[in-house]
Amino acid sequence: MIRIVPVETSRLLGKFIDFPHDLYANDSNYVPELFVGQRDMLTPGKHPFHQHAEIKLFLAYQGEDIKGRIAAIINHNHNGYTNRNDGFFGFFDAINDTAVVQALFKAATDWLKLKGLNTINGPVNFSTNDSCGVLVEGFDSPPVAMMPYNYTYYDSLIKANGFAKKTDLMAYELNVAESNERSLRLLETLTSRLARKGITIRQVNLKDFKNEASKIRDVYNSAWDKNLGFVPMTTEEFEHLAKELKLIVDPRFCLVAEKDGQFIGWILGIPDINQILIKIKKGRLFPTGLFKLLTQKKNITRIRVMTLGILEPYRKMGIEACLYASVIKNTFGTKVTGGECSWMLEENYLMNHAIEQLNGKLYKKYRLYEKAI
Repeated sequence: MIRIVPVETSRLLGKFIDFPHDLYANDSNYVPELFVGQRDMLTPGKHPFHQHAEIKLFLAYQGEDIKGRIAAIINHNHNGYTNRNDGFFGFFDAINDTAVVQALFKAATDWLKLKGLNTINGPVNFSTNDSCGVLVEGFDSPPVAMMPYNYTYYDSLIKANGFAKKTDLMAYELNVAESNERSLRLLETLTSRLARKGITIRQVNLKDFKNEASKIRDVYNSAWDKNLGFVPMTTEEFEHLAKELKLIVDPRFCLVAEKDGQFIGWILGIPDINQILIKIKKGRLFPTGLFKLLTQKKNITRIRVMTLGILEPYRKMGIEACLYASVIKNTFGTKVTGGECSWMLEENYLMNHAIEQLNGKLYKKYRLYEKAI
């Protein structure tokens, strides 16, 4: 018999966070999330998302054993921005059992219906500004930093519960040695052409990171505003993310485009910290995890280009190509041999084409789902 238990104590929260470690114990591609980061993220008052959202966590038990987990999410900022009445699910993990998954989705859906929501969408952890989607293609390698991972059966079990595909999110693999040489050769020409229009590209200034992050947030909230599922990040959310990212950001891979001192675009590539986290047992930094994190950063060989945005009036001018090519060029002389560009909406032909022009290869797909309730 399956019991659904709401997570209402710190002890149950710990079990909620730890469940994936047991589920994927024999999967060599699984990367554990840091326990302290997940705990703070899911604790009201510790993460700014809770200032405008409601979240309910559930565990599925069979006897004394946990068989699955799910979060039901109400993002009031999303509904206010889109003028919709959407609910969401996230932090979804379960064994390959139809009854377990059905019970989890019923618990999440019932809670959302009780709150007056009309749909359930996901998975998002917490929103499309965070880790989201179900892996549906590309199971033969570990996920990169801040990307999800799951078993192959997730897609079929979610669909069996009445969900339909909303969209796919694309991840492209780039190998520095195989990058399109023509694009790199054109970098100097494109840079000169942009400079004549008053547009320059430079590395982010980590010594003035708070001020830089504020300007980047304005570009982010403007450049992504038409993307499916987008909701602007609050000042508190962006500052929280920037504070976390500053610990791992390499300015060679975080570039901004400026015109007359105004930010008009940016690209962020972060070291693939998952190359280290995959070795940290159950996401615990102590006693040895912190040592691994601090000493092995210099050995990371991949980056994840996780955001690239250009303000609409400045698109199709070659800025996107310059930013991508500049990041690739800046890997020369480092240990970085390649990386991932993710994620891109499947219908974002402009950005997908720009990556393909650099010989990027589509190698993973993640799916978002929706269902009326």
